[in-house]
Amino acid sequence: VQLVESGGGSVQPGGSLTLSCAVERSTRRYSMGWLRQFPGKDPEGVATLDDYGTTKYADSVKGRFTISKVNAKNTLYLQMNRLAPEDTAMYYCAAELLPPTRCSIAYFQNNNGYTAGQGTQVTVSS
Repeated sequence: VQLVESGGGSVQPGGSLTLSCAVERSTRRYSMGWLRQFPGKDPEGVATLDDYGTTKYADSVKGRFTISKVNAKNTLYLQMNRLAPEDTAMYYCAAELLPPTRCSIAYFQNNNGYTAGQGTQVTVSS
């Protein structure tokens, strides 16, 4: 499966951005996620969305970020509100044929069986 992210950019602290991830095929049966990577660090899980529609979030973004998808458009989104400088990172969307029972932040963070896009940079600064 091919994934193409878009929507990154520069924003001031407190601002919002919406990332999009276009998927080349139906996302049915896929567990989807957003990860981010800080320079010199391993990717960390941000949010996941399983095939049942259950969402999970890293504690650092809970209440600020929302993951969603539109099946008719084969597109995954990450709405990011109240952005802070520490959210500055490269953001990737990821997909894996994974049962909903196994879909979690920890799974995407600790396993590399998923397919990811090329990433989109988010920079938060004043």
